[in-house]
Amino acid sequence: MARTGKRALEALRELILAGHFHPGARLQPGQISELLETSTTVVRESLTKLVAEGLVTQRPQRGFTVRELNARELEDVTELRCSVEVLGGRLAIERGDLAWEAALIAAHHRLARTARRGEDGELSAEWEDAHRAFHRVLIDGAECRPVSEHSEALARTTQLYLRWAAASPAAGVRDVEAEHKELLDAALARDAARLAEALHAHFRRTAEVVLRAGIVAPGPAATSAR
Repeated sequence: MARTGKRALEALRELILAGHFHPGARLQPGQISELLETSTTVVRESLTKLVAEGLVTQRPQRGFTVRELNARELEDVTELRCSVEVLGGRLAIERGDLAWEAALIAAHHRLARTARRGEDGELSAEWEDAHRAFHRVLIDGAECRPVSEHSEALARTTQLYLRWAAASPAAGVRDVEAEHKELLDAALARDAARLAEALHAHFRRTAEVVLRAGIVAPGPAATSAR
């Protein structure tokens, strides 16, 4: 069944986030239209929207490409994500009700019970979905649309880096489950300072894993987020 409009956009976004296309790879509308069984017009519209989301770049004479990995950008994204999610977490603690707490517990339970890697050793799509959902629910209690939108955009960018760092031994040295449990406990304890510290540590470790994986060359200004 041919995909049109929103369905094509969602399918193409997931292909990029899942690592189907390498960072820097050209995205040819003709080939993608065959893959998604839709028109090149729909594909071009989807690519243009993904440019706005930051997952795709468009350059003269080169067309559309998957965004490339850049150490300085990773630092900037990490700093921004810390700021945005710490604000969202603080507001969620102030505004979140029992329904938010219940949703957060459920999201963490799903994440904790979902296998992080598939049989091929790659990050599983189910885990990545549960991971995104947990972080999304964590700040949902803030009921602040700008924070939610910025958080989603930054998370998508971070996922590209994580996808390509996942195969590295550096990705296996951290206790991600313990990190998420600490986020949950801090939020449920309504301890904004503790949650802020846990979020900073969580995102710093992600950046450090990517840099240690060697998929991007750390420049002179490339250090872990503070």
